[in-house]
Amino acid sequence: MEIYLVRHTTPKIEKGICYGQTNVGVTESFTNEVTTIKKQLPDSNNCIIYSSSLFRCYKLATELGNPVFIDSRLKEVNFGSWENTAWNDIPKKESDSWMNNFVTEKPPKGESYIELQKRVINFFEILINKTKPTDSVIVVCHAGPMRAWLSYIQQIALKDSFNIKIDYGQVFKIKYTNNTFSIKP
Repeated sequence: MEIYLVRHTTPKIEKGICYGQTNVGVTESFTNEVTTIKKQLPDSNNCIIYSSSLFRCYKLATELGNPVFIDSRLKEVNFGSWENTAWNDIPKKESDSWMNNFVTEKPPKGESYIELQKRVINFFEILINKTKPTDSVIVVCHAGPMRAWLSYIQQIALKDSFNIKIDYGQVFKIKYTNNTFSIKP
């Protein structure tokens, strides 16, 4: 099985805003970014496409092909009451506490990184079990879920997952054979 893990294109939001599950648009460079992404993917007519339900992913997924299967487990981390707030406006005591232990600490009314990883692992375990070994799958999501899953399959501690660099529109090709993953960034 081949899984193409794709990060959404550049979001249209001011720098410095916390926007995990906030639904934001895409920038004017969207069409050019899609062209670049498509060059790294197989013919989408022969692929199964999954996407986060957030607009920045779904818009890209529908450009890659149809049908697109939406799965909320692929959403970015939920920053709760911090969503759509400037990072500088979040009380320092709250943000410092979270930054010091983002793996298990939750923003107010949000979720921890370990909770995000659990839902993402659940998605991929079910996907792998129900997909034929000869299938190709495209998964369009966000950097958080991508890092959470890539760190899991590479046995990297979740606290170190931000060492995995993921740009907007980046594609990872993952082969799954005989219960083993191999990754090509």
